[in-house]
Amino acid sequence: MTIPTPLTGVVPPVCTPLTPDREVDVPSLLRLVDHLVEGGVHGLFVLGSTSEVAYLTDRQRRLVVEAVAGHVGGRLPLLAGVIDMTTPRVVDHVREVTAAGADAVVATAPFYARTHPAEIARHYRLIAAASPVPVIAYDIPAAVHTKLPADVILDLAAEGTVAGLKDSSGDLAGFRQVVTGARSRPDVTGFSVLTGSELLIDAALALGADGAVPGLANVDPQGYVRLDRLCRSGDQEAARAEQERLCALFGMVTVGDPARMGGGSSALGAFKAALYLRGVIECPVTAEPQVPLSAEEVERVGKYLAGAGLL
Repeated sequence: MTIPTPLTGVVPPVCTPLTPDREVDVPSLLRLVDHLVEGGVHGLFVLGSTSEVAYLTDRQRRLVVEAVAGHVGGRLPLLAGVIDMTTPRVVDHVREVTAAGADAVVATAPFYARTHPAEIARHYRLIAAASPVPVIAYDIPAAVHTKLPADVILDLAAEGTVAGLKDSSGDLAGFRQVVTGARSRPDVTGFSVLTGSELLIDAALALGADGAVPGLANVDPQGYVRLDRLCRSGDQEAARAEQERLCALFGMVTVGDPARMGGGSSALGAFKAALYLRGVIECPVTAEPQVPLSAEEVERVGKYLAGAGLL
């Protein structure tokens, strides 16, 4: 399907359920998609950071897109990450995911090799030239070690190279610069500005963001859809209360012992444990070499779910 311009609402970065031997668990993936669709989300983003895209083989990436595209059947916009180190590798992914049914692609700046802002702009222009679907820029400096400059993004938006921005930079001032520029520049039209922060969606929408891509929406899609609706209706008190409930639920990402695992293992493990405890996926394992949660840590995830009224 053609993605809306701008794309608005809640677009979860879909977790990738795995079997105990770390293959894609397609039945669990499709149950998760149904869980999200029934929760009222406005789009789906596969092969993002929360999808563990960096750990998936090319074969597994294609399988995810094919399975979700076939199951959704055009009911919702389907975004697919084409995240890789360099432009030629990204273009290869574009070819694969669009053939598999993606309605838009999501790309970071190049990484490993150091790049200049002019080279980042060229990267996106080359991707757009090779892509039959819209390209959305993904700003995640914690992972790629480059901050997408606001002026570069706005210039690329003005020339039609990128159709949107998913901002996971944590830089609210920079995010505001993009939102303001997208609204004030007459040469920028139909450009989507989406926040990747679970904790600041009410603030981002108040600034003028179009929507959100929250990983925690895998666990509680209805909560994030409700938050989006409350923000758009102007009910600030109810929106604040819902955002604060979701912030408390987000505390589950801290259950992992930092002495034996990184923050990514803890967060992704918690999301999958929550989906497992809610009966959505069959197995909560994360991709290697991430360290799995212990039974006690999974139990603590359950307490967060109970506290949020989800068990």
